[in-house]
Amino acid sequence: MGDFAMADAARSQITQGALDAIFNDPDRLQRDFPVPVCQCLQVKTLASTNEGQPERYRLVLSDVSNFVQSMLATQANHVVRDGKLKKGCFVRLKSYQANSVKGKKILIILDIEVIESLEEMDKIGEPVALTDKEVDVEPANTTIAGNGFYGNKVHQQPAAQDRPLPSRSAPTSSSSHANIYPIEGLSPYAHKWTIKARVSHKSDIRTWHKQNSEGKLFSVNLLDESGEIKATGFNEQCDQFYELFQEGSVYYISNPCRVQLAKKQFSNLPNDYELTFERDTVIEKCEDATEVPQVRYNFTNIFALQEIEKDSTIDVIGVLKDVAEVTQIVSRTTQKPFDKRELTLVDDSGYSVRLTIWGKTATAFDASPEAIVAFKGTKVGDFGGRSLSLLSSGSMAIDPDIPEAHKLKGWYDSQGRMDSFASHSNMAGAGAAGGQKDPLKTVAQVKEEQLGMSSENPDYFSTKGTIVYIKQDTFSYPACLSEGCNKKVTDMGDGTWRCEKCDINHPKPEHRYIMSLNVNDHTGQLWLSCFDDVGRLVMGMTADQLMELKENDTALMEKAFEEANCKTFTFKIRAKMDSFQDQQRVRYQVMGANPINFTVEAHKLADLIKLYNID
Repeated sequence: MGDFAMADAARSQITQGALDAIFNDPDRLQRDFPVPVCQCLQVKTLASTNEGQPERYRLVLSDVSNFVQSMLATQANHVVRDGKLKKGCFVRLKSYQANSVKGKKILIILDIEVIESLEEMDKIGEPVALTDKEVDVEPANTTIAGNGFYGNKVHQQPAAQDRPLPSRSAPTSSSSHANIYPIEGLSPYAHKWTIKARVSHKSDIRTWHKQNSEGKLFSVNLLDESGEIKATGFNEQCDQFYELFQEGSVYYISNPCRVQLAKKQFSNLPNDYELTFERDTVIEKCEDATEVPQVRYNFTNIFALQEIEKDSTIDVIGVLKDVAEVTQIVSRTTQKPFDKRELTLVDDSGYSVRLTIWGKTATAFDASPEAIVAFKGTKVGDFGGRSLSLLSSGSMAIDPDIPEAHKLKGWYDSQGRMDSFASHSNMAGAGAAGGQKDPLKTVAQVKEEQLGMSSENPDYFSTKGTIVYIKQDTFSYPACLSEGCNKKVTDMGDGTWRCEKCDINHPKPEHRYIMSLNVNDHTGQLWLSCFDDVGRLVMGMTADQLMELKENDTALMEKAFEEANCKTFTFKIRAKMDSFQDQQRVRYQVMGANPINFTVEAHKLADLIKLYNID
């Protein structure tokens, strides 16, 4: 088909006039354009203002007659990440919310489908910016618009009055709440708004006492089909609204209610804004809650935790493998006791992880092993490689009625119950490398690229190699028994071992690995240094156990070293210039190691073979 024919075919698919109907003629929209089709004229990435939060994408959509600036809801980001949504492509708008803020038309896209059969083309027609039919208003600059973005004017025009606009996916059942805003569309520049949202989490009342002030507060997480936002009530509003909100219920919330930049240190939600209730904020319980989702998860599988940065917040679902008893710890800062309970979760990635729950959640926990448990809002830690902790703003659901839970249950009943599971305890200090996925290098590439040769900053990389030799003369050191210390202790000759840092004598040390490995691949060899967690993985025993063999059975010790040879791992390595006996050399320090995942490796090899285009 020729270019002109393709353009004609694409033009015939576009629903000309749909954008005008979305904003100006709801009756015509329902009658003539049940699923609008538009051309995407521009895709622009908005970098997140907070580390660990998802990127945002702005679009310009055209129906040939008009164009409108749009914002992609984070739940629809996958169409960009998958490489489908590109400049010039054609899309079906399956779910959206139209907003008019200070006269600026903004279309929030909640669900979008790329028509891949039409491919990408140059702009069709000469679309013009949408205007109100009542008042001809140039689009004004808002927080969603940006300098140089398609169709944006730098100068300001008088703002048109905000007015109710239609939503394809979430029609309101109450005429008194006609102007329902999506949470995704809230900003400090939005006026006369009402949101319809479910309370997905409600905190306890917390108090603070400072030198100059004291008070109390509570918060709720609010959820609709476009996103989530945190809302907080202080002092009088704490008394006014705390009993009104109930977890799981749906409410209409209308301004006056302050919209401000989110304090990310106190929130785990992927929203740049948060709400603060005011004295005149209008809150009304909604009886028709069918259109509002119960909870929104963005699950990370347990294997993938090794690629997640420490202190990130994630959702996880797994089979409950083990439930420990409730224990108490004392806070170092407040000296108050806290109840905690440790759970072990597994999933179909073949990995397990330890997850800690706290307070009332820990003491009231009554799920039985082999239940499916979903957690929203867990913090990633690096204790023991990777661990999780349920945040106070997080939530938990036992045997939830969601597809991911049914899939896990089917897998566990059919095969998972008999499987053995690896843990992240062997992934020593991945956070030290920044938590990012380090590039995989061969030994030859490491040397050719002179990784670690810079005297300023270390280089991080991964390499897949086989251990061919382990130095046996010094493989461990005697360490302090105090939790979190690990400093070397000195034999005092009287049966005790002294730690200068802790100023304490121990009856015995804990031996910890400090090993030198010679690792080869098909391009060369490297000497690697590793510490205790990696040493345990390589040797299959603790350094105390190996030291006992050295002292009592040399033959068994040598056999243990022989069995450790020829093992293959993927090593995460930090390369940095070091001085040794007045000579400069690159020190390759192992930050973590993982056994070869043969399933993943097989897929990589299959993809590599495809690159050769062999039929």
